[in-house]
Amino acid sequence: MNANVQIPTLNKEHEQPDSTAARIRARLLAAGQRFHANDNISAFLEPGEREAICKEVEHHVRKTLCALVIDVDHDHNSQDTARRIASMYINELFSGRYEAPPAMTRFPNANALGELQIIGPIAVRSTCSHHLCPIIGQVWIGLLPQPDSTLIGLSKYARLTRWIMRRPQIQEEAVVHLADELEQQLNPTGLAVLMRAQHYCMHWRGVRDENAMMTNTVMRGALFEDATLRHEFLTLIGS
Repeated sequence: MNANVQIPTLNKEHEQPDSTAARIRARLLAAGQRFHANDNISAFLEPGEREAICKEVEHHVRKTLCALVIDVDHDHNSQDTARRIASMYINELFSGRYEAPPAMTRFPNANALGELQIIGPIAVRSTCSHHLCPIIGQVWIGLLPQPDSTLIGLSKYARLTRWIMRRPQIQEEAVVHLADELEQQLNPTGLAVLMRAQHYCMHWRGVRDENAMMTNTVMRGALFEDATLRHEFLTLIGS
């Protein structure tokens, strides 16, 4: 375990000894494993536990709706809302927390390719961990392979990106997380990740600015060190 990672401790406020979530949390704590909103915990789930979590979330969402003074017993529009929300979070919006990384089809760099490759725009949907509001945007990836780099199938960039994005997080951390995964998988000479997205925590609430966008970049290796190469990447994606 990384010495810089803070080992979590059990917060008694969240302890429910008989719940599936508590059992999973106990495993994470025993391993000294962090379980922040944007962490993947799939390695600590046992068969059937994801479905059990979904049922527990449904129970708690129903209680939340009741606390909002919504008649979930008689309102025909709200009777099944808790189940829908639980399934949406566990199986769609936050699925990147509970699913193993996508399988990668790998190819050798047989022709020693060394030119800049650009993949994108990849449509992404994530969730702001501050307000659980949508983050909707696009990602571009720039890659400069080295002769012994591993290459992956084109669709795998989209699969890996969406696996990273389908969890609650802030955009600034999401692009770094994606860059880390790509660098680990591919060992390139240079890497660039650019994400541009709309944040509905600004559109729906707060300042309610419908036109605001956020753009983040991560540059590694040759794409960080070589201004000409970096300019080529940004020019080709139209930024």
